Amino acid sequence: MTDDDSQAFPSQQQDPPGLTREMDPLPDHGEDSYEGSGRLEGRKALITGGDSGIGRAVAIAYAREGADVAFTYLAEEQADADETSALLEQAGRTHAAIEADLRDRETCDRVVGETVERLGGLDILVNNAGYQMAREESLEEITDETMDRVFKTNLYALFWLTRAAVPHMPRGSAIINNTSIQAFDPSSTLLDYAATKAAINNATVNLAGQLGEKGIRVNAVAPGPIWTPLQPATQPASKVEQFGKDTPLGRAGQPAEVAPAFVFLASERDSSYVSGTVLGVTGGKPVF
Repeated sequence: MTDDDSQAFPSQQQDPPGLTREMDPLPDHGEDSYEGSGRLEGRKALITGGDSGIGRAVAIAYAREGADVAFTYLAEEQADADETSALLEQAGRTHAAIEADLRDRETCDRVVGETVERLGGLDILVNNAGYQMAREESLEEITDETMDRVFKTNLYALFWLTRAAVPHMPRGSAIINNTSIQAFDPSSTLLDYAATKAAINNATVNLAGQLGEKGIRVNAVAPGPIWTPLQPATQPASKVEQFGKDTPLGRAGQPAEVAPAFVFLASERDSSYVSGTVLGVTGGKPVF
């Protein structure tokens, strides 16, 4: 990181879900920096929302660590999905890009089935896809449509995907949920989003208890403010300018700074006795 990393972002806004190429500056997903060491050699991973942001950074890291990777994306995110696919191709791993709106149980079942078919199995499930809308300032402004999208994308899909995936996952598999600092330090403008993230923390611990006897570890990563398309697509432009400045480190994080936590939790070599935990990557904000 350089001194310039602590500066405010230029004012900008996109329509949801947002695209990487329209961001200023472009996020760092580890394209030029992440180097693997074989920690996930031979593993097969499904990453939801893997076209951009944290999901793309995790996909790059997993592929360079030796994993085959399937990821989901929305139709509006085709450009980002194509870029991620190209990066996985360069890593020399089998990969599958699956267009899917995860707000539907049958779609979640299809995604898991297609992943198993195209990769030949499933060892790692990363429930990363998420949605927020921080332009509402009060409860009265949260529409039923927005609330339905937030809860189904963030929470329902996690349960549907996990339920469909577990029968395919052998002992030694890992499930990693993407939660948020919002579960611990919620913003009033993210009321519904923060509630789903607190629920994900609880679900993570409970799933770890349920699936331990199957030899499946369940953990979560709680990012702080990370520079992804979700920010200019769902935050007012005025807030984007100061994004991440309220952390102890004084800046927002990059997706590439979060991906190693997902690698650690997926690796049997590094975290074989870690389950039921929430690992914060927050720039110094507490996760307790």
